[in-house]
Amino acid sequence: MQLVRIFLAALLWCVAGPALAEAPRFASVTPLARGAALTFPLDYGAHPDYRTEWWYVTGWIETPDGKSLGYQVTFFRSASDHDRANPSQFAPRQLIIGHAALSDTANGKLLHDQRSAREGLGLAYAKVGDTDIKLDDWRIARQPDGSYAVHVEASGFTLELKLAPSQPVLVQGVGGYSRKGPRPSQASYYYSEPQLTTTGTLTRAGQAVAVKGASWLDHEWSSQVLDTEAAGWEWIGANLDDGGALMAFQIRSKTGAKLWAHATWRDASGKITQFAPEQVDFAPQRRWRSPRTKAEYPVALRLTTGATIWQVDPLQDDQELDSRRSTGAVYWEGAVLLRRDGKRVGRAYLELTGYVRPMKL
Repeated sequence: MQLVRIFLAALLWCVAGPALAEAPRFASVTPLARGAALTFPLDYGAHPDYRTEWWYVTGWIETPDGKSLGYQVTFFRSASDHDRANPSQFAPRQLIIGHAALSDTANGKLLHDQRSAREGLGLAYAKVGDTDIKLDDWRIARQPDGSYAVHVEASGFTLELKLAPSQPVLVQGVGGYSRKGPRPSQASYYYSEPQLTTTGTLTRAGQAVAVKGASWLDHEWSSQVLDTEAAGWEWIGANLDDGGALMAFQIRSKTGAKLWAHATWRDASGKITQFAPEQVDFAPQRRWRSPRTKAEYPVALRLTTGATIWQVDPLQDDQELDSRRSTGAVYWEGAVLLRRDGKRVGRAYLELTGYVRPMKL
């Protein structure tokens, strides 16, 4: 009987605790928060004092027969409003969410999977101090040599990859402080690792093949990113063929107007150019209508960064992800080619959100 009382007391604490305790206060992103600079390797790891965080890996890989495929693996960490003083190992203080997708023009379909779990008991976590995120049998972990080991057993495919840095970290914004709206508080801490040399295996239908290519890793964390009038965004991360890297995004309002934008271009020599909101524009060139959600996505775009114009075209039109079982969002995210003056200059990933309903983070 005493064990029953203890169990009931613990259950009451888990259920009623958040209602009786003060909701957690999350850290704010500010230009001067930490000297406007990121610290490595510490910032490779999780930042649980902030509301939302993600490690976002995208890339193009090739099979031995020369077939090109796009892939993405994303881990999200989301802090709940649960009382952090709750001692229960089952208290949902942090939620870990995973997305994985594979684009293959051979079948014209996007294979994708998603899962989520509360952090705890060693089954799901995002560790502080260096990149190490686990969600059941999905994991990304930074190794002593700076490379990343990625293991994802998704529905329809398994990825076992090594991502090795080939150039320095690309810190976004001003020292890692990246504005996302007209108010300074609408920001994130943000860095990228472009041109990650990628090797490993892709397994489908029990058949494993060696793959190689290049990947891009984004790591962002914040407590308040979007303006209340924001509906969604366009974002692109491009590994350029000359060894350079391009990141650009545009935040759209609910009317479709541009609320904010930014771009960073590191050219082949290592020179970095930052572009202000008025210098960045995403202009739709062709739209694709989803047969499932009826949303229309601008899958082909003309991207302008300063005086440079880039043409963005998809590897395949249908790269819509339905993540309503995890993050609650439906969005388009897929492999694209970049061209300038009609010539291919890079391979990239494009993300289009807020076309089904306004995004909420």
